Amino acid sequence: MLKKFTVMTAATALLALATITNVNAEELYGTLKKIKDAGVINLGHREASVPFAYIGPDGKPIGYSMDLCYKIIDRIKGELNMPDLKVKLVPENSQTRIPLLANGTIDIECGSTTNNLTRSKQIDYLAITFITGTKLLVKKGSGIQQIEDMNGKRIALSLGTTNEKAVKQVMQEHNIDIKIHSVKDHPQGWLALETGRVDAYASDDVLLYGLRSKAKDPENYEVVGRFLSYDPYGIMVRRDDSAMRLVGNTVLADLMRSGEIHKIYDKWFNPGPTKINMPMSPALQAAFAIQALPY
Repeated sequence: MLKKFTVMTAATALLALATITNVNAEELYGTLKKIKDAGVINLGHREASVPFAYIGPDGKPIGYSMDLCYKIIDRIKGELNMPDLKVKLVPENSQTRIPLLANGTIDIECGSTTNNLTRSKQIDYLAITFITGTKLLVKKGSGIQQIEDMNGKRIALSLGTTNEKAVKQVMQEHNIDIKIHSVKDHPQGWLALETGRVDAYASDDVLLYGLRSKAKDPENYEVVGRFLSYDPYGIMVRRDDSAMRLVGNTVLADLMRSGEIHKIYDKWFNPGPTKINMPMSPALQAAFAIQALPY
């Protein structure tokens, strides 16, 4: 009788385990299922968003956002039991990043993308990882200190960015006449300024400091003006995909709770390989403390 009971108990346990396994398999959906089925995760990255995602000396993308994304990918490998999961690197820019994510070409976007409500109609974001805002990069001696000094001058704006929207809004509100030179990315904006085709390039202040640090003579350029926008950065994932968002936010919360994200920040900003000396702002410190969610 005891032997029969033991056999029945074991059979019940195996049935329960099989049921749990089937449930877990059925629960896998969205981006995680896509990754599992394909055996690859497509990582979208910027090529010149220093120090968030840019091409390093060895020709591969590196940066603050890239480090955070690789932490998330490591967790996904564990969640899916795929230690050898392939990572495909897909370059993108400010105009292509959202379409590529929305249409499934990339599974996660690692760059310098502002989290705003308008974009959230198409995609979703993980926790805030950086806070910045729009300022102006100009040549020293230009006489430009605020955007009002740009009246009658030329400015480069990257298409599809929050900076473009912010500058145009300020121009309209303050009736400032500025000639707009549209560019597709930061290198084009920098080149337009360097060659004198424009008098300023507007972007997030940290990106402008990054561009300046790469100049032949950084002292010939300066970042000026008040903040024209509030730009909290977030890693993008697909909309309506709570499973992928949970994995990503769990990783980021762990990094914020343990303090490891401060070490990753210091690696790239204090002063970092790009020589950007930018201590963490009180606003970002507060954001990390608030988002360090418990289990």
